[in-house]
Amino acid sequence: MIAKLPARKFAAICSSVMILAIAPAASSGETLSDTLVAAYKHSGLLEQNRALLRAADEGVAQAVSALRPIISWSADLSRQFGNGKNAFGIATASSSTTANIGLSAEILLYDFGATPLRAEIARESVLATRQTLLAVEQNVLQRAVAAYMNVRRSSEFVALRNNNVRLISQELRAARDRFEVGEVTRTDVALAEARLAAARSGLAAAQGDLMRAQEEYRAAVGHKPRSLSAPPRVPNAAKSVDAAKAIARRNHPEMAKVQHDVKAAELSVLLAEAAMKPSIRLTGQYGLSEGLNSSFNNSGGSIGIRAAGPIYQGGRLSSLLRQSMAQRDVARASLHVVRMGVDQSVGNAFAQLSVARASLAATEQQVRASRVAFRGLREEASLGARTTLDVLNAEQELLNAQATQISAMADEQIAAYTLLASMGMLTAEQLRLRVQIYDPEAYYKQVKDAPTLRSKQGQKLDRVLRAIGKE
Repeated sequence: MIAKLPARKFAAICSSVMILAIAPAASSGETLSDTLVAAYKHSGLLEQNRALLRAADEGVAQAVSALRPIISWSADLSRQFGNGKNAFGIATASSSTTANIGLSAEILLYDFGATPLRAEIARESVLATRQTLLAVEQNVLQRAVAAYMNVRRSSEFVALRNNNVRLISQELRAARDRFEVGEVTRTDVALAEARLAAARSGLAAAQGDLMRAQEEYRAAVGHKPRSLSAPPRVPNAAKSVDAAKAIARRNHPEMAKVQHDVKAAELSVLLAEAAMKPSIRLTGQYGLSEGLNSSFNNSGGSIGIRAAGPIYQGGRLSSLLRQSMAQRDVARASLHVVRMGVDQSVGNAFAQLSVARASLAATEQQVRASRVAFRGLREEASLGARTTLDVLNAEQELLNAQATQISAMADEQIAAYTLLASMGMLTAEQLRLRVQIYDPEAYYKQVKDAPTLRSKQGQKLDRVLRAIGKE
């Protein structure tokens, strides 16, 4: 026998689930934009890759410095002593102390373009590293979006499960009351107890999922989630998958990076060819020698032009040339591979977004139909035409439909931002986040001319780096 509830009792049980079904989401709290701003400011990965970019910038300065004079100094102090005999057999001793100091200078005049090529390769490396930084920025923001939506999803799942536990607890109390007066059997109580245990198990699982989502949010954003407001309207990315792919080929940082890698590899071939040719340098030196215990002193210098080049190195230079050509071919092949991968990522993201939108539309219909069915069964149960189990099943179907709808909403947001990332448009600048956008040109402009440590520019750079190191 399945228990039937009186209309008044049954209406009280059902009211809570109906309130949850129609309650609007909270409109105040931490927004998705706030979360993205916090993730941008917090991310250690961004700081790490900004430091790598600064290191790459210094590669340009080092290459440029090879075109400038190299001036060095040297100094030594030596003492000479000895014993001997003169022609008459008389023992003699001698000693002297000499101090030497010298300056040398050298400047490259011509090396068939090898040194300028090194500077160009370093610049291409800088441009490639900048694109790597943009790719990391996209990953950081994409992770923050997923963390935000998963916390909201898990929080609403917990609320649904809590509501489910409350409803079944009320049903169990009603079944026990009727069992005491003999209106129902022990089977009815056992049914309600089993459903309550299952509901509590589902609640525990949902609470565990929420805790994991909160930890992921803290790792991605830098603080534990507070009250999260409803996300904004799903961003528009592209009207068609072909349009999205065309944008990705132009904008995606992986595409831009590999293009700079190809350019650097092509320049490396030219560098390997130039390394087989001679170089011409202008050299000069000046020195002073002074006897500390005598009147001896000497000074002088020289200036000249020196040419040098390889004759035979056991085939090493030829091997380096062939190696650079192979690496150039690797880079060119990588361009094709990356382009195909970007196209695939865009296609997958576009399909994911389409599926999420279709699922959301379907779940909205499912929720409406389940709510109508639930209301109808509730009325029929109040008239004795339906059992408590029928109503509980209908209530469970409504909760399941609501859970599916919540997931579909989260999946749509995540898919939309994933599509933006696959197109190369998920950056702080593109999203217009209220943050100070990192300018990769700023540091490069300061170091590209290779300022010395004691120059005004060098001292300014030293202060900047010290400030960065203390953060």
